[in-house]
Amino acid sequence: MERWPALELVSTIRHDGDGGVADDLATVQGTTHWIQEQGDLLAGLVPAGGLTADEDLRRAIIELRQAVRALFAQAVSPAPPSPPDSHRLMSADRAVAHINTAAGRELVAPQMDWPVEGVPTTRLLSAENDPHVRLVAALARAAIDFLSGPQRTQLRSCTAPRCVRYFVKSHGRQEWCKPSCGNRARAARHYRRQRTATDGGSALS
Repeated sequence: MERWPALELVSTIRHDGDGGVADDLATVQGTTHWIQEQGDLLAGLVPAGGLTADEDLRRAIIELRQAVRALFAQAVSPAPPSPPDSHRLMSADRAVAHINTAAGRELVAPQMDWPVEGVPTTRLLSAENDPHVRLVAALARAAIDFLSGPQRTQLRSCTAPRCVRYFVKSHGRQEWCKPSCGNRARAARHYRRQRTATDGGSALS
């Protein structure tokens, strides 16, 4: 299944398995762990695999996540957004400005490599020495690419009980982010039907 840095970023807010919401970026240590897990996904953009977070970087990534989640909420509208922050979303104009500013903090130039007996490849040559700035800028560029690309139209907020994830719809009938969410949603529907039938029967008796 294809992975997108922007989707991985917003998914750092997730269901904790016990009915609550967990934040993978709640601590500096958690942020470092998440960054290093993205090493393969950000390969060629920034050397994320060896980065260690500090509090400033953690806050910068969280602020970027807030902006991306606000624009994800706009992308899935008029369907409801993911519930954890739906009551306090950043405005769309502010979110766009934040992402553009973050992306613009790193000056990059595309470079092409073409081996004699190979195929051409591209990489970005950065003028920025600070790896923390480069990471946030790379995540912002990834968000811009995602939100301006065709996958935006397939973005959905999972409506299964307790789920807080966004996902990219991969086939026409997909309603939930993963099979376990589908099972939970169907069970909840069944329970509601049974409850309605029971309540109706009680009212008639």
